[in-house]
Amino acid sequence: MGNIRKVWQPEIFYHITMRGNNKQRIFMNKGDFKFFTHTLGRANTIYSFTIIAYSLMNDHYHLLIRSPRVPLSEVLIFINQQYSNYFKRKYKFHDQLYETRYYTNMISDPKELLIVSKSIHQNHLYTQRTIMGKLENYPYSSYPFYVDEKKFKPSYINTSLLPALIKKYPEQKTESYNLYCENIQMEVEKSFHRQYSLT
Repeated sequence: MGNIRKVWQPEIFYHITMRGNNKQRIFMNKGDFKFFTHTLGRANTIYSFTIIAYSLMNDHYHLLIRSPRVPLSEVLIFINQQYSNYFKRKYKFHDQLYETRYYTNMISDPKELLIVSKSIHQNHLYTQRTIMGKLENYPYSSYPFYVDEKKFKPSYINTSLLPALIKKYPEQKTESYNLYCENIQMEVEKSFHRQYSLT
């Protein structure tokens, strides 16, 4: 996790992907997903970061995150250690939970922020054979916070940046960020998905 400390820029968002070791599951049930989001909240009280998109899958997770105060590596070490300790206690698990390295990509271009966030919010469509009705029906991503403005948002979630970016790029030909995300073009976007390690 040392490399991200060297390239960390506080004003930039990073796409982070963390996978289970040997593709093993890191989330077994609803309680595990809940504990992980609780851990994000605890981490935010210490480090104060912003997430504009996330998706939690059975064997990996994605964060689109900016850490303005401390190197992002410190935030991720805290999150991953806290969750790993919880998982090992709960399941009496003694092996390595995560891969030794996580995927990270600096996202400095606003249009790329839109593309990566959309793919994160659509992530479960690429890893499940059946689509769960509406995109917001998947409960373990940040997308439901974009759909329901009255839904209670954790302090680390920012849902204003991406909709504002959509308005700056009329070539996207969509009225809102939600419609942009719900435009499912799975075949067209598979190559991009592989490029950014989104599955």
